[in-house]
Amino acid sequence: MQYRRFGRTELMMPVISSGSMRFQTSWNRKDAVKPESVTNLEKVVAHALALGINHFETAHGYGTSEEELGQVLPGYNRSDLIIQTKVGPTGDKVEAFLADLDVSMKALKVEYLDLLGVHGINNDEILSNCLKKGGVIERCLALKEQGVIRHLGFSTHGPTQTIVKAIDTGLFDYVNLWYSYVYPYNWPAIQRAGAQDMGVFIISPNDKGGKLYAPSDKLTRLCAPLNPMTFNDVFILRNKEIHTISCGVQVPEDYDLHVQAVTQIEALLDTVTRIEKRLDQAMAEIVDAQWPKTYLQGIPEWQAIPGQMNVQGMLWLWSLLKALDLEDYAKFRYNLLGNSEHWFPGENAGNLAKIDLGDLRASLKDSPYRDKVVSILHDIHPLLKADEGKRLGA
Repeated sequence: MQYRRFGRTELMMPVISSGSMRFQTSWNRKDAVKPESVTNLEKVVAHALALGINHFETAHGYGTSEEELGQVLPGYNRSDLIIQTKVGPTGDKVEAFLADLDVSMKALKVEYLDLLGVHGINNDEILSNCLKKGGVIERCLALKEQGVIRHLGFSTHGPTQTIVKAIDTGLFDYVNLWYSYVYPYNWPAIQRAGAQDMGVFIISPNDKGGKLYAPSDKLTRLCAPLNPMTFNDVFILRNKEIHTISCGVQVPEDYDLHVQAVTQIEALLDTVTRIEKRLDQAMAEIVDAQWPKTYLQGIPEWQAIPGQMNVQGMLWLWSLLKALDLEDYAKFRYNLLGNSEHWFPGENAGNLAKIDLGDLRASLKDSPYRDKVVSILHDIHPLLKADEGKRLGA
C-alpha cells in the first residue's frame, strides 16, 4: 500500500480507502443486522488491514453500515484505524444533526472520530445554512475543540462553484468529491483544495466513475490491456493533489484489483496516457473534435431552463452513452433526475413535449451547439427512460 499525507490533517492516508455502502444488511438502519453480514464484514476488514488499508469511511445514511462496523472495528487497536463517518444537515435543525451524530458514534462504538464529514453540501443554500451563526459548522468546530472530532470535512455531489465556495471558507480540513475520467469537471475544486492544504478523497470512482465493475464491451476494448478500473485508479491517483480513492466492497476480494493497480502507478503512467487518448478520440467522434471540450459551454444551470431540465447532466450522459456505450450507467443517472432532490437536481426530458420550443431555444442561445442540443433532448428520453413501472432509485 502507498500512503499520502492527507493535507493539513497530517494523517498518513492509504491511497485506497474502504468505502462502506455495499456490504451492509439493509439500507434501513432500523432493520436487524444479519449475523452472516457481520461474518462477511469481519473478513472484509481483516483483508483490508492485511493489505494496509486502515481507513474505513461510512455515513449515517448508509443503513446498517455503522452498526456493523461497530461490531467489528472495536476488535482492533483504535490508534491503528482511521474512522470516518458523514452526517447530513437538515435545513436549520442543528440539534437533529447533533442527535444523528451521537447515534452514529454510538453505533460505531467510538469516543472520537478521526474524520467527520458534513454529508451533502450540494448547493449554495445548504452551505449557507450550515455556515449560519450557531449552525452545523460552528457546532462541529466546537466538537473539534473538545476532541470529539479530530478533523472536519464535507462531502458533495454539488456543482464545482459550490464546492469552491465551501473550500474557500477555510473551515474544512478535507473534502469528499467526484472525479474520474468520465467526470473530470471538479478538477478546479481539487486544485483549490490543494491550495488550502486540504485532504482530497475521491468518492466512489468505480460506481460513479461509470459502473466500471460491469463495463461496456467498448470501454473494455478501449482500456485494453488494462481493466477499466485499473485505468481509472491510475488516472486519478497520478495526481498528487488527490490523496485517496474509495473502494466500496461487498466481499474481501473486491480490494485486490485496486491494490494491484496502486503498486504499479508509476509503471502504468504511459499506458494510461495512451488509453486516455483513445477515450478522448471516442468522445471527439460522436459530434466533432471540439464537442468534448465545449458541449457544456453556454448551457445554463437547470433552474434557468424551461421545465427545470438538467440539460448539462443530460448532455454529459448522452456523450458517455454515444462515445463509450455506458448504457447502464447513463440510464441509472438519467432516471435519478426528478427523483433525487439536491443529489442530482433538475428534471429529465420526459416533459419536453409540454415545453415551448422557442423558450427552450432562447435559454440555449449561448451554446455553440444549440440545434444539436435541442435534437439530443428530443432523442434522449426514449434512449434512457426507465422501463414502464420501474424507477431506478439512488
